[in-house]
Amino acid sequence: MPYSTGSGAARGAAKGVRPVSFAEMIGRLDASSQQPLYQQLQRSLREAIAGKVLAADDALPPERDLAEQFAVSRITVRKALDGLVEEGLLTRRQGSGTFVAGQRVEKNFSKLSSFTEDMAARGRTAHSVWLSKSEGQVTPEESLTLGLGPHAAVYRFARIRYADDAPMALEYSTIPADCLASIEAVQESLYVALEASKCRPSRALQRLRAVLFTEGQAELLGVRPKDAGLLIERRGELESGKVVEFTQSYYRGDAYDFVAELNVGT
Repeated sequence: MPYSTGSGAARGAAKGVRPVSFAEMIGRLDASSQQPLYQQLQRSLREAIAGKVLAADDALPPERDLAEQFAVSRITVRKALDGLVEEGLLTRRQGSGTFVAGQRVEKNFSKLSSFTEDMAARGRTAHSVWLSKSEGQVTPEESLTLGLGPHAAVYRFARIRYADDAPMALEYSTIPADCLASIEAVQESLYVALEASKCRPSRALQRLRAVLFTEGQAELLGVRPKDAGLLIERRGELESGKVVEFTQSYYRGDAYDFVAELNVGT
């Protein structure tokens, strides 16, 4: 059901149609209640999300509009929204506003699969916004990680990975040049290009650690600086032991869960 945020109400009234305000849609607050107003607002928003009144990726009105509609201070609104962001029910996108969080992605940490394959398995469409594609000589750090000699040629790829229209991760990959036909061989999926060259990794060593996003990373992912993220470093190998991939992926902490199945050793 459409809702108004002030100016829309005036336009609707001019047409003889009274739009529903956001406050009316999710329920007004009770000033006589002993429960703090920010908790009442949180409860109303939780119930609206649980009841599908608000859907994933729906935008909330600006904080000043929420304060006006619910007759509370902007501090009260900010406190309520901050709590729901911490719970993972809402997400803030820098320069865009506050949104209902999309469905979290559960990634099997023990399964070697590409981002494109992960999204397809969940019925979502993966696509990329390229930040850079470049060719150069291996750096000393890359040489150690990839097992390459000095001056070896490598391709470097940097991009933002999207699931449908939501930015999910920043991905930086370094690939030995002899593992791809050309730098333009990588279009949407790196692993499809590696498979075409018979260089798709069959095993990998992955390392996960928590990070806080820098201002630049936050801007690219539509989150706030110092929001929590997950850094996955992957070194992919062929059965022969040849290293064919070194990728660093910065995932949004509010969108990803990594899981692994553990068994007792025998």
